[in-house]
Amino acid sequence: MTAKSASGPQIRMNYQEVRDRVQSAALRSGRPASSVRIVGVTKYVGSQQARDLVEAGCWELAESRPQALWEKAAQLPSDVRWHLIGHLQRNKVKRTLPLLAMLHSLDSERLMEQLVLDAKGLSQPVEALLEINATEDGTKTGLMPPDAAKLLARYADSPERYCQLKIRGLMGMSTLNAPADQIHREFESLRRMRDGWSEQFSIELPELSMGMSDDYEIAIEEGSTMVRIGSRLFEDAGV
Repeated sequence: MTAKSASGPQIRMNYQEVRDRVQSAALRSGRPASSVRIVGVTKYVGSQQARDLVEAGCWELAESRPQALWEKAAQLPSDVRWHLIGHLQRNKVKRTLPLLAMLHSLDSERLMEQLVLDAKGLSQPVEALLEINATEDGTKTGLMPPDAAKLLARYADSPERYCQLKIRGLMGMSTLNAPADQIHREFESLRRMRDGWSEQFSIELPELSMGMSDDYEIAIEEGSTMVRIGSRLFEDAGV
């Protein structure tokens, strides 16, 4: 059986296990469990399993592709909070924004300008995170730190222009299959960037979207406020 075949009861058990591990990791870092949000990544499962996860108690879901988010949002309860964690093309911004609770992948000034343009008329500002290439790996997406700093400077210098956009923090990934001490360093580096930029530009950046199924406990220990969990939630116990 594959992770895609997990049943509703199994998904519920998986979610509870992840919640317990999140709580333990948060306590180790001196924070309450409520300071870390679990975002269930549903990109490899269908709408029924996404619904099973919602029924287990996870009301924050994420997709990598806008089209998949549109499809699932139409089939699931309207109060699900949707996150987009993959690249957002500018020609898909207008249709996507009304469905989003948060965009994790703001990765260019051109996209920032498109967000502002298409957010006109929305009842709430768009909430977004800067996607940072924290490992400076050329094969990964995201802003290199100097480019992120330039974007934040532009955003901070023109609050009226960007009043329909709220940059809430940073998103980043660790190096795949890296040893634990390296993952700690990479997530610590992202947290330090966030703290430094918040002070430098006098803006609040409370969110850190760090950690996935294989490294979320380390990410929480290093300050993550949102963990993006997919396979751990949908794996079958018999695998």
